Amino acid sequence: MREQYNQQMRVWAMLCHLSALLAWILLFALILSGIPLFIPLNIAAPLIIWQIRKIKYPWVNFQGKESLNFQITLTFYIVIIIMISLLLVLASCGIALATNGEINQVNTVLDSLLFIWMSFIIALFLLQLFLVTFAATKAYNGEHYRYPFTMRLLK
Repeated sequence: MREQYNQQMRVWAMLCHLSALLAWILLFALILSGIPLFIPLNIAAPLIIWQIRKIKYPWVNFQGKESLNFQITLTFYIVIIIMISLLLVLASCGIALATNGEINQVNTVLDSLLFIWMSFIIALFLLQLFLVTFAATKAYNGEHYRYPFTMRLLK
């Protein structure tokens, strides 16, 4: 019975990490299908698992907090990048209007921002894929893992 309890605890801890990754995949699928949606599913999925299982399994409590901290930090970074991108778009459009710039200059700026954004999204997804898979594996093995560059909001 002790083995079964330990196995369940490790599986739930692993699911705290993997649920966020699956939520990102679902969110990207919705956006690519044309549904403009930004609901932080990457936070909601591990939060639900953590809330349900944190009292019964202390390991899930620790791993759930770690997963949530990483996902909250990642969402915060994305919001900052979106705000910077919007400011760059507004600034480039404002400069083009103020200087009677040609439409080609505005298109070049917007195309450059789109390329940078897509590169950033792909890099972020690959980084998350690696880190979340690594953390889920460590959680399943019962080993401690802390995500890098993460704000520790939940202690």
